[in-house]
Amino acid sequence: MFTCRALYHFAPIADPAATREPLLRLCEENGITGSLLLAREGINGTIAGSVAGLDKVLAHIRALPGFADIAWKDSPASEQPFRRMKVKLKKEIVTMGQPDVDPTLKVGRYVEPKDWNALILSPDVAVIDTRNDYEVAIGTFTGAIDPQTESFREFPDWWEKNKDRFHNKRIAMFCTGGIRCEKSTNWLLSQGVEDVFHLHGGILKYLEEVPAEGSTWEGECFVFDNRVSVGHGLKEGPHVLCHACRRPILPADMQRPGYEPGVSCHHCVDETSEADKARFRERQKQIALAEARGEQHLRSA
Repeated sequence: MFTCRALYHFAPIADPAATREPLLRLCEENGITGSLLLAREGINGTIAGSVAGLDKVLAHIRALPGFADIAWKDSPASEQPFRRMKVKLKKEIVTMGQPDVDPTLKVGRYVEPKDWNALILSPDVAVIDTRNDYEVAIGTFTGAIDPQTESFREFPDWWEKNKDRFHNKRIAMFCTGGIRCEKSTNWLLSQGVEDVFHLHGGILKYLEEVPAEGSTWEGECFVFDNRVSVGHGLKEGPHVLCHACRRPILPADMQRPGYEPGVSCHHCVDETSEADKARFRERQKQIALAEARGEQHLRSA
């Protein structure tokens, strides 16, 4: 059994490049795998391994100036959910493309999971899912609005086109772990929206704390690791990943026309050319050969 630890925190990092190497080395020394993003605005990512190893990495991060209060969420994984460890330097730890957004200044009002149902079922509240379309497709809260965005960067434009729909409404927003809501609620406040709320700890904390029988969540929650999805109690869901388009699919979808491992699924079979598919088949062949030799193919990591 492995432990997955999702974490993020907005705080200034003066030199992300200098921060990267010691962090990566510590992760590797403790058998930790996953992905961490570093930017001048903070840190974000999910890592996995033993609790002892994760605690050493977390202690290192918490010792950085401004990071003592970093938020994290643990959940179990039956198998190692990542193949290797990556620490990447980015302009943003979650890309919104709005240079004036600063969650360290002000964000929406936090709502604890136990209070979330009462808020979103209020008739004067509009509930907005800030995640990407493929995430929303496998699960969301009852009555939530799906902006149908392919990336978080599209959210400000979607709001600008749809804001008149929410006149005289309180806005409740949610995402997987909370990081996208830190930025989106700060942005909405800057646009003059007054009553803005977001789910503290995101969907993951809600699924951990709210039992299924009292839940307004429908479906599964997409996660960015090899578990693909989790449900109530953070138990691993039934989904697998199409390694061609990176969308979640169900085991039954592997029997549908258009499915070929690593090459296509019913979502993407008509989105790629035959040249693309030939390239994907060669990649799958190399991955299979590497696995047969007991090696890790870099493009499968």
